[in-house]
Amino acid sequence: MQTSPLAGLHDVIVPSHVSWWPLAPIWWLIIVVLLVTVSFISYQLYRARLFKKAKRQAISLSEQHAEDAQQLHILIKRLILHYYQQSAASQGTKQWCITLNKLTGQQFTEHELMSLYQSQSNQTALAQKLKLAIVQFKLKEPLNV
Repeated sequence: MQTSPLAGLHDVIVPSHVSWWPLAPIWWLIIVVLLVTVSFISYQLYRARLFKKAKRQAISLSEQHAEDAQQLHILIKRLILHYYQQSAASQGTKQWCITLNKLTGQQFTEHELMSLYQSQSNQTALAQKLKLAIVQFKLKEPLNV
């Protein structure tokens, strides 16, 4: 007796649907790691924004006092007081020029800074230079003063 080779086959039984809930432990671990990572990144961005708040405020104030070189100089002093120690803002003129040049990327001379305390009406160039110095002010430059 010869039987058909198809007679030995059985019907295919489809497995029952597997539920997605409850999640496997690895998925819980992935979710926790993602939440911790997002929280950490958000916190770091928030701290960076708070750290730069004084500079943003100084830039907006420099727009209001764009032509007043003395006010712009005071804004730079306030920035240095906020981000660095008080001794950096209360230096002699020569050392102040060096610090200012290092932190702003501009080249100020002692004569320019001394002209702030004289009654000159033509300080527009100095005011523009000070305004640019506020925008380019470096927040994390090491000072060895």
